[in-house]
Amino acid sequence: MSKSPRIAVIGLGYVGLPLAVALARKFATTGFDINEKRVAELKTGIDRTGEVDKPDLAASRLALSFRTDDIRGHDVYIVTVPTPVDERNRPDLGAVRAACRTVGKVMGKGAIVVFESTVYPGVTEDICGPELEVASGLAAGSDFFLGYSPERINPGDREHTVNRITKVVAGQTPEVTKTLADVYGAVTTGGVFIARNIKTAEAAKVIENAQRDINIAFINEVTMIFERLGVSIYDVLAASATKWNFLNFSPGLVGGHCIGVDPFYLAHVAQEHGHHPEIILAGRRINDGMGPYAARKIADRLKELRPGYTGRPSGAALRVLVLGLTFKENVPDLRNSKVIDLVTTLAERNCKVDVHDALADPHEAKEEYGIDLLADLDSATGYDCLLGAVPHAAYARLGADAFRRMVAPGGLIADLKGMWRNQPVPQGLHVWRL
Repeated sequence: MSKSPRIAVIGLGYVGLPLAVALARKFATTGFDINEKRVAELKTGIDRTGEVDKPDLAASRLALSFRTDDIRGHDVYIVTVPTPVDERNRPDLGAVRAACRTVGKVMGKGAIVVFESTVYPGVTEDICGPELEVASGLAAGSDFFLGYSPERINPGDREHTVNRITKVVAGQTPEVTKTLADVYGAVTTGGVFIARNIKTAEAAKVIENAQRDINIAFINEVTMIFERLGVSIYDVLAASATKWNFLNFSPGLVGGHCIGVDPFYLAHVAQEHGHHPEIILAGRRINDGMGPYAARKIADRLKELRPGYTGRPSGAALRVLVLGLTFKENVPDLRNSKVIDLVTTLAERNCKVDVHDALADPHEAKEEYGIDLLADLDSATGYDCLLGAVPHAAYARLGADAFRRMVAPGGLIADLKGMWRNQPVPQGLHVWRL
C-alpha cells in the first residue's frame, strides 16, 4: 500500500467527523454519510454535533459525499457508524452490516477495512468479514483485509480529542497492523498501542465503557443507601476524594451512545458463550433505574410541600420544569438520554412537565421523545418544582433571582447533579438533591 493511502471514513457523526477532519490533514480523505442533509450542512461549515468548529471545518481539505461512487477504489475504509441496542437490549448491528454492504460494493483488491464502532469480540472477523465478502466477491485475508481501532471520542470533551488520545490498533496481518499504526500515528500525538489481535482490541473497547458503567452504578447505589440515612452523597464524595487512590465518580443518569449501551454488548457475548454476567447486568439495572428513582423521590417531597398533591391522576396536578434533556452536559446529543425517564415518571405521578434544553435540537427532541421543548425561559414562572437534570453551563450559572422567578412560593428546587450546591436559595423555597 502507498505511504499516502486514500482513506474513506464511513459515517460522519460524533466519531467519524472529527476523525475524518484529522486524517484529511495528512491524507487524501473522503468523509461519507448516507444522510444527504448531514453532508449538505457540513459543506456549509455547520456541524450540529459541535465536535468540529466552523473555522476548522471550513479550512479542512476533507472531501464530503453521500454518493457511493465517490468512495470507490480507496485504500483504507474506516467504519464509524452507530452500534445501538434494540428494545430488548440486544446488539443491533444493522448499521454496521449496511456499512459493510456499501463498502463491499466499491472497494477493490488490497483494501483495508477498519472498524471503530464499539462491538463485542468477534464481530469484525465473524460478522463484518463475511458481509464484506458477499458484497464484494472478494476473500477476507487475501483479497482485502480487516482491522479494528476502537473509537474513544467523548462528546463535548475538548481535551481528549482524536488528535491527542492513544489509538489502539489491530490488523488481520502484521503488515495491516503496521499500516494502521502508521495512519493513526500520523494524526495523533498520543501514540499508538498495538493490540495482540482484533478480538483483543474489540474486547478492550467494550470493557472500557462497562468498567465506567459499573463504577457509576456503585455510586448510584450508595447514593440510595445514604439518602435513607440522611447523608448527602456529595458531602461523602468530597471527603472520600481526599484519599489518593479513590476513584472520582458521581451519581446520576447514565445514557448516551456508549456507557449506557456497550455493557449490553459484553453481556450478550458472555451469554452466548454460557456465562451469566452478574456484575455487568446488575450495574445496568441500577443505572437504568436512576431516572424513575429520582422522580419518585421528587414526587414524594412534593407531597410534603403541596398538601393537595397526591401524585394520582384524580388529584391536583403540579407544574414541573425540567432543565436539560441531552444525555450529558454541554453537548446537543440526545441519543439514549435517561432524562426522559424522569419526565415520564413525573407525568405518571400527575405532574405537568415542561422541558427546556439550552443545546438540543427541538425537532430532534420532538421526533425522538415526543417532547416540545420550551423555546426559552423568559416566561418560565410559577412552577411547583424546578428540576435541574443536566448541568449545562447555562443552567449552572442560575442563581437566587432565577429561582425566585421560576419557582412558586413554597416550591421545590430539585438538583439532580449538585450543580447548585453552592448557590443561595431564596427564603421560602425548598431543596432536594441526591
